[in-house]
Amino acid sequence: MNALRFRRAAIAVSAAAVLPLALSACGGDDGKKDSSASTAEAAPPATQSSTGDASMTDKPFGPGCAAVPKDGAGSFDGMAKDPVATAASHNPALSTLVAAVKKAGLVDTLNNAQNITVFAPTNDAFAKIPKADLDKVLNDKATLTKILTYHVVGQKLTPKQLENGSFDTLEKSKVTTAGSGTAYKVNDSANVVCGNVPTANATVYIIDSVLMPK
Repeated sequence: MNALRFRRAAIAVSAAAVLPLALSACGGDDGKKDSSASTAEAAPPATQSSTGDASMTDKPFGPGCAAVPKDGAGSFDGMAKDPVATAASHNPALSTLVAAVKKAGLVDTLNNAQNITVFAPTNDAFAKIPKADLDKVLNDKATLTKILTYHVVGQKLTPKQLENGSFDTLEKSKVTTAGSGTAYKVNDSANVVCGNVPTANATVYIIDSVLMPK
């Protein structure tokens, strides 16, 4: 009888000793769960990477980019290796601009400049000017230089900067820009048809109208 009582007492003691440990272990798991839950609640929801307009404008953009050769010196990769006047000479859509730059004697000036932006009118942009007027300008070096340098800004401009911008040109007067995403205008008149084109020393925005200094 005494032995039986002793055995029961021993079991009770053992249970009393084990129960707090078991409760402690359970409490530890709950604590971890609570901690994990609170951490999850405190952490902000994962944000999607910014792949909207910003990523679209990290590279050349615009409907006119389709006319740029896919490979060779006139491609985007090819133009990125050459200074801006040389790079433009490899793009068939800019042949009139290149001829004008040569007539004005600005090839070395543009190629040797550092970190500039060039608003480059296409052949179609020059075609909007009556032929007699265009021929007159092309044969007047002072006027031609004034017009061409008005298309050059002395810093590299990102698409973001074009959203509402006003910039000093090499011609010494200002050019204004406005727009967002992949649609921008220069001086409220010229549309960017292929923007953010890199060359070795410049960023080029190809436009559909010739800019005229005031």
